[in-house]
Amino acid sequence: LEPFADDAAFREQFAAVKAANKRELHTVLHARDGFEIADDHLLDVMVKRLHEYKRQMLKLLHVVTQYEGVVSGRIAASSLQPRTVIFGAKAAPGYAMAKRIIHLINAVGAVVNTDQRLDGRLRVVFPPNYNVTLAERVIPAADLSEQISLAGKEASGTGNMKFALNGALTIGTDDGANVEIRELVGDENFFLFGMSEPEVEALSARGYRPSDVYQADAGLRRAIDLIASGAFSRGDRSVFEPVVSNLLYEDRFMVLADYAAYISTQERVDAAYADREGWTRSAILNVARTGFFSSDRSIRDYIDRIWHTPPV
Repeated sequence: LEPFADDAAFREQFAAVKAANKRELHTVLHARDGFEIADDHLLDVMVKRLHEYKRQMLKLLHVVTQYEGVVSGRIAASSLQPRTVIFGAKAAPGYAMAKRIIHLINAVGAVVNTDQRLDGRLRVVFPPNYNVTLAERVIPAADLSEQISLAGKEASGTGNMKFALNGALTIGTDDGANVEIRELVGDENFFLFGMSEPEVEALSARGYRPSDVYQADAGLRRAIDLIASGAFSRGDRSVFEPVVSNLLYEDRFMVLADYAAYISTQERVDAAYADREGWTRSAILNVARTGFFSSDRSIRDYIDRIWHTPPV
């Protein structure tokens, strides 16, 4: 498959399949939940169990940063790369902070999706009850796979493999199976950001103070202040105060420490997606080079290394 990445006709066909997958996802989500998925939007997907170490809050801070930039007048809506962000997650029944984050994601979406100042160029979608059936539609349609856990916290993960095999480029930390994906697809076809595991350990040993990061970064400060102001809770500042306080005074998984690197790397994503031919080429190479993760290869290894029996 890899040689076809340089074949313009094949790239056109590949892009057409991705667009068709987006239209199919739109049909499903619109009928089910009333959500819109636009063909020309970068489809940015983060679907996984809701846990603080997986850092859905980092993704949400990127959304809020873009939104705040437009509504404050500092950037024009027309300068935004059209993007639809899909979150899919469930939280453990007793995990209060995870449930608050789900509430905040939905609250941000309710505001962002109806604010005319954005001209429809940024959308947030959180389909309820994300499951395997919906994953079968979401994963083939995705352009960008969010694998942004704090380095050293993800044992492996397989969702990132599914996305890469289906032609989504990964933005991720040097964590879990991201390491193997990046080695296979090449640095130029992977958006790496954030601290390494030794850097995380060193920061922790020095004494991490998230409030210092907040004070030092104007963009981060504006995003958190907007959440704290009640902009996404009908003016009630108390609703998301526990989330804000957690970020400023605890932040166990160093969301704020990796914020600047993440925002900068998302700007690289926007620039790369603007070159659709180049993006499609990278997507094809992701598919071509991640066959190592296929179940066929895995079973073959079991046969050769463990079972020592001929395949049936």
